[in-house]
Formats: sequence, C-alpha cells, structure tokens
Amino acid sequence: MIASALASDFQTDAIVGVLLKGQPLIGRLLSCKGSKAVLAFGGQRRDQEIPLRELVPCGELSDSVRRSVLPTPDQVQSIVLSPRVSAEAWWLLVSDVTDDTLPCISLSDLTDLLVGRPDLIALAAVWSWLNGPQIWFRLRRDRTLQARPLNEIRQQRLKQRREHLQREHDLRQLALLQESAPLTEQRRELLDPTWSDRLDQLLELVHGPEADLGEMPGLGLLQLLGLPPDRKALKTWLVARELLDPHQPSALRGSAWSSQLPEANAEIIDELLARAADSCSGDDTRVDLTAQRVYTLDDSSTKEIDDGLALEPGDGGPWIWIHIADPARLIEPDSPLDREARRRATSLYLANGVLPMLPLKLATEIFSLRAGQRCPALSVGVLLDDEGAVVASSCQRSWVQPRYRLTYEDGDELIELVPPGDEDLAQLSALLKRRFNWRQRRGAINFERQEGRFRRGAAGPELQVIDPSPARVMVSEAMLLMGAAVAEIGRREGMALPYRSQPPAELPSAQELAEIPEGPARDAAVKRCLSRGLQGTSPMPHFSLGLEAYVQATSPIRRYADLLAHRQLIAWIEQRSVMSEPLLREQLDSLEDPLRQSIQISREDQRHWQQVWLEQHRDQQWSVQFLRWLRPQDRLALVHVPDLAMDLVGYADGEDPAPGQLLTMTVLHVDPDRAELKLRFQ
Repeated sequence: MIASALASDFQTDAIVGVLLKGQPLIGRLLSCKGSKAVLAFGGQRRDQEIPLRELVPCGELSDSVRRSVLPTPDQVQSIVLSPRVSAEAWWLLVSDVTDDTLPCISLSDLTDLLVGRPDLIALAAVWSWLNGPQIWFRLRRDRTLQARPLNEIRQQRLKQRREHLQREHDLRQLALLQESAPLTEQRRELLDPTWSDRLDQLLELVHGPEADLGEMPGLGLLQLLGLPPDRKALKTWLVARELLDPHQPSALRGSAWSSQLPEANAEIIDELLARAADSCSGDDTRVDLTAQRVYTLDDSSTKEIDDGLALEPGDGGPWIWIHIADPARLIEPDSPLDREARRRATSLYLANGVLPMLPLKLATEIFSLRAGQRCPALSVGVLLDDEGAVVASSCQRSWVQPRYRLTYEDGDELIELVPPGDEDLAQLSALLKRRFNWRQRRGAINFERQEGRFRRGAAGPELQVIDPSPARVMVSEAMLLMGAAVAEIGRREGMALPYRSQPPAELPSAQELAEIPEGPARDAAVKRCLSRGLQGTSPMPHFSLGLEAYVQATSPIRRYADLLAHRQLIAWIEQRSVMSEPLLREQLDSLEDPLRQSIQISREDQRHWQQVWLEQHRDQQWSVQFLRWLRPQDRLALVHVPDLAMDLVGYADGEDPAPGQLLTMTVLHVDPDRAELKLRFQ
C-alpha cells in the first residue's frame, strides 16, 4: 500500500488529479503536446490543455476503472468523508512507523483506505477532500501524498479553531449591521476596529464618484449586507441606521468642521472661564467706556455677540463708536484653542445651525458683548464730516457695558419711531447713511436687496427672507466704516494687516444696463464683471466698496483673519512689536483652503435645501426672472425666484430667454440626493 515512488511519465488514458482555476478535478489524459497534456473531464466541461507539471498521478487503477465514465460534479458531491474515518486512516498509516520517516501513499490507495472502493467517483471525491480544509495529508513536490506529522496536525487544528471562532465573530458583527435599528454610538462600540473601519469605508463609498463604486474598498461589505452596488441603496441603508444625515453636505465630510472642537477638553474651557474674571495683560491700560449707551443688534437666533454701536458727543460733532469683542485677551497665540481656530479659519453657517470656529460655550459667554455686563472690547471711534468722509478716528482697547440686546426688528422700530431718550440709534442711522452716500459717490456698488435662506426645521426646510432694513444697513455700514478706519491706521503706520481688496472692473455701459430691467438681472450683469476679492498684507483699493483700503476686523469670534487683525492692532496700541509681514502672510495663506471649503460647503448646503423645497412644491409653477446662462452649451441657467428671494441654478428646457425676461418656471426633475435639477421656462 505504501508507495516508494510514483512514475513521472503519463500514459494515454491515465487518470490524473489537477486544480483547474482552483477547483480540484480528476481528468483523463487524451494526449501530450510537448510540455502540456490534453485532458477530458466529466460533466459538461470541455477538454483542456494543462501543463504536465501540474498533473498528479492517481496511482494504479484497473483497466475497467480507468476506462469508466468520468464523474459529474453531482456524483462527486454524493460522497462525504467523515472526520473519524480520516483520522483512522491517518493513524493506520503512521502507527507502525518507528523512525521519523512519514509514509507516502498514492491517491488510489488512499481512496481505497478511506472509501473502500477505488472507482472514479470515489477517487474524485477524495481528491476534492485532499484540496479542502482537511489536516491529515499533504501533497509533496514529487506529486505523492504524505501523512502530516502530529505537531503539524495540532497546529492545523488550532488554526481551524481560530478561523472558526473568527467566522462566528464576523457573523455576529455582520448581524449587528444587518439589524434595522439605528446604530447608536453605544452599539457602534460593539464593533471591533476591523469592522468599524469597514463601516467607515461604506461612509466613504457613499460620497465617492458613481463610476468608481465597483472598485471601492467597501464593496465587499456591501455584498455581505445584500446591497446592490448602487449609491442610492447604500445611502438609504446608512440613513435608516442613523449613520448618515441625508441632508449633510458631502463636502463637509473630512473637512475642518467634521471633527469635534476642543470643547471636549473641559479643562481648557474651565481655565478660560476662570481667567476671564481675573486681570489679564493689557487690562490696566484699557479705556473705560462703560458710560456709553452701547447697542448690540443681531438676529434673534444669534448667540455670539461680537459687535456693538454707540454715539458719543464730542469736539467737532457726534462720534460713532464701533465696539468689537476682544477674544485675543484670553486666546494665546499658538495655544491649542488658537491652533484649532486657525485650522477652521471661520465659523460655518448651515441650514441646520452653526459649526463654530471657537467653542460656543466661550463664544457665547466670555467672548461676547453681553448686555448688562462689563466686557473687554477693541473700540474704534470715528468722526465724519458733512459729506461722510472720516475726519478723525481713535482705536483703543476698552471696557464697555452694553445696555441693550436688540434684534434688528427692535432696531428698526427705534430708528423709525425715535422715542424720547432713545434717539441714539436714529442719529447713528442718519450718520451711517451719510457715510453710505459718500462711498456711493466714490464708485461703491450696492446690492442691498432681499435675500432668502433656508433653515432646517422639524418638518423640513423653512424659508427665511432677510430684508435690507434700516437697522441691518446701519450695522453693515458701521462694520465697513471700522474696516476703513483700521486700514487707514495700518497704511499710516506701515503695519501689515489682513487687507481685503478688489481690482477695478470694467462695468457694462449705461446704455447696456438700461436694456436690462433694474433689479436682480441688472445686479447679475454687474456682478459678472467684478473680479474676485483678494486678501493680502498691503493696503489696496476695494473697487465695489469704494474704499482706498479695507480690513475685516469686526468678527474675531467667527473669522480667524479678524483675530489676527486684532492682535496686530493690540500690539500697536501697547507699543509692542507687531507680527512681521512674512509671518502674517504665512498665517493668511494657511487659511485659504478652509475658507475655500467653507464657501463650497455653504453653497452645497443651500443648493440642497433649494432642491428639497422644490421637490416638496414640484407641482407648483414659479414666476422667475432669467439672469443669464452659466453654460449655454449645457443649458445651465441662473434665474431669480422672487418668491424665494434667491437665485437658482438648473438645467433648462424650453425657449432662449433674454436677461431680465419674466418667465414661468416648471420643475421637470429634481433629486436632492443626486443634486439634480432640471427646469423648463415658458
């Protein structure tokens, strides 16, 4: 039974074992062609050419067995070898061995030992079993079979046990994902790191390009979950398990705002909250302006109050005071909080709320100008002449105590009614209107019109239309006034600041504009000519603002560049060395990517909610004003929807309208999940 050696030459009609594309089969040798043999197989398989080196001889077989019909796959599967018989066969071979030489055996002899009959069906079944997960025998290089040593069998058993446990574990992990219940944070902790990574791959998969869906790493898990290779089906699955917000902008994932703020580090928050009540560097030189009647005006939902206005009589006339919150008092440069703020560059405002640059617990408390409390501020006072030009200005660190926390609606009433004892806002509004007219005479371009934005409500999108009311226009002009005053300080002192500028533009002629109706269409024609705003470290004119130089310095809680401007001004006020121009430029350059991302995310967010709104009102016809073609060859159009007070982009069917033409718009197709919108104009 034990074979000493097996012949290496193959004869016609020999039965051999082979692995064909990983599948163990037995075949009959029909002929040899050089280094290859032509084999016939049972069932419906065609004859195949196989390299001779891949053939395994079956050993001696009777002529009747060798010439019998080759078995079909169903016949082979009818024979199942039990683990007990396999172990007994192995023991029978090795029990009489007295040295370290392990016995070899042919496939036909092993078949006789295991099955009791060496016919071709049994032979094929044993060959298939040998190439499966059995642990008792191995195929040697000389194409003979050999019993495995005991220590190797033990290792194989241990390996199989581990693999079995891993399969059981994987099935439990898969079952957790297959449950239709939300996959809460607590349940996600039940996933091991490998399965957690696989789940993250699915989240990456849903945001990737459709064309690459079949090549992404998460495809294997997609198949295990029984999901088709379709991004919409995957998105539905993720939303059902609360792993994905269907309304979250895809660009938000992986951005600076996708991770938690250091608000999780309670020690930093608590330390700054405690320090706020203590004396800090520069506090002893602050000017006390708490006697001023300071107004803060914001939307009712705004929590971070970073600016306030006051009017103060003085030599030459009333002074306009713009007070800005002073977070630089507590945020040390290059501290963990500062680095995170620089990484974000700006607060991100979405329909669902704000993703802040600074922790809200700080931004809404010790960093804000809170009514009735003494607050640190950076204050700029400005005196205007009768034309609206700046005659004098002052910039200093201060203490202020806002008296009124007003909404814009409250401010509009005070400006309109001018109640006795509360005339300051009306006077501020008149002074800043004078300043607005001054800028207009110097070429400033005004786009103050209604603006619509969508907010996310409990039942879906809610439309918020913002009017350029007197209070809003007043605050906006005050912020521009402070920016101009700060820029003038920087120009006069030769100080590097984050200046905003805009190159001159050649606007449409008066005749060209006269052909376009006044309103959004004419605004669109002008905006199309304007150059993109620039940020640098040297003063340059800002074309559309009508200013020789301008610095944004009014939102240090929300914009990191404004915080840098404050640090430069504070160093100048305290007669310390300011940041060098190269270092400031390096810091500003680091803000470009997150600022670009913030614009992309915000636009995607509003565009999505536009489409959700239109999907909910898809049967409605809309009166719109055509603005212009964005890509005429693709018929991608920009229109203004007065009912929504916003511009809308979509693919248009129908007539070719002229700018300013009033049309009726019908929604042909809208799919917010795929960001698809097709319109028809009539």
